Amino acid sequence: MSKLICNQEKVNESIIEELIKVCPFHAIENKNGKIEVNSGCKMCMLCVKNGPSGVMEFVEEEVAAIDKSLWKGIGVYVDHLEGEIHPVTMELIGKAKELAAVVGFPVYCVFIGHNITHKAEELLYYGVDEVFVYDNEELKDFRVEPYTAAFEDFVAKVKPSSLLVGATTIGRSLAPRVATRFKTGLTADCTKLEMKENTDLVQIRPAFGGNIMAQIICPNTRPQMATVRYKVMNAPEKSCNQSGKITICEIDKSKLTSKIEVLKVTKKEAEESISDAEVIIAVGRALKTEKDMEMVKELAGLLGARIAGTRPLIESGFIGAKQQIGLSGRTVKPKLIITLGISGAVQFTAGMNGSEQIFAINTDPHASIFNIAHYGMVGDIYEIVPKLIEDIKSFGAEACIM
Repeated sequence: MSKLICNQEKVNESIIEELIKVCPFHAIENKNGKIEVNSGCKMCMLCVKNGPSGVMEFVEEEVAAIDKSLWKGIGVYVDHLEGEIHPVTMELIGKAKELAAVVGFPVYCVFIGHNITHKAEELLYYGVDEVFVYDNEELKDFRVEPYTAAFEDFVAKVKPSSLLVGATTIGRSLAPRVATRFKTGLTADCTKLEMKENTDLVQIRPAFGGNIMAQIICPNTRPQMATVRYKVMNAPEKSCNQSGKITICEIDKSKLTSKIEVLKVTKKEAEESISDAEVIIAVGRALKTEKDMEMVKELAGLLGARIAGTRPLIESGFIGAKQQIGLSGRTVKPKLIITLGISGAVQFTAGMNGSEQIFAINTDPHASIFNIAHYGMVGDIYEIVPKLIEDIKSFGAEACIM
């Protein structure tokens, strides 16, 4: 742990004024002739480096090192709905196997629910070493208290070094509660994960509005926890044969109580998500009016594509919020994505750079989107798209895509 210390005995009015001017975050305040550091502090240490000598000090406290040898394995939470396993689970298993191979760890899954034991066998086709199943009637419907208790029981007994959780509605609710139980760190929406030889998990995600890619580690706590969105990682190939084993776990039923009573479950209508689309037409701020969406819809109809876009189009009301790609939207991995007038900011590309083929159209030859595109065309979408539509009508979609 690190902290700022103020030597109040060296403080006077002129020094306080000088320190207030030095801090770019307005984190230093004058409280009755004393210095107080508020929550705006970013620990940039400018007050230490550029402020009056000896007034502000940066102190790093020693943290008790954890015995990492006691924590082994990579655990994956099995996200499911009534036993139907969410595909993000398979993607996390694939990444877990890659990470585990670096340090020679086994890969575990924790499966929590009711009447799910037979479903657990499906996971053994993906190279999981052991599936820990908590199959109890009290776990029939997702209620965060009993699910957290079961997850906590798994971690306490198995002691996995790292835990991967899908960034679904359930995963985002469950993961922080488990992290709190073990007073450990949790990195949300990771776009990349790496394993050090000392078993520290490097959790990489965009930060500060996508301006940097932060590398986050938890060297002094275990388990290390990360959530990952659907379509970010690659699922392993399903094997013809099962491997590994299933372990049925017992837990004190008094721990599975909840203050939430499920009175009724109403299933919402299934809807197609852009995350599952094989072909996507993504539109940026180059689109001038909502009427011009007709041109995009015609192209999408010819290619059997789903329409998506960037935040400016959502804010303009041209497309719905569920059609947004990026850090604050959906992550996609289609076979083909055509971007129309999108510059390629990190906020957008983080949600689609895993696409098999990226075809970009932009008037700016130096646009960032061309750095990740497989094919690029410099030009105005109002000139290129109508010609593309004409060619598809003449030669067919397959010929144009090829």
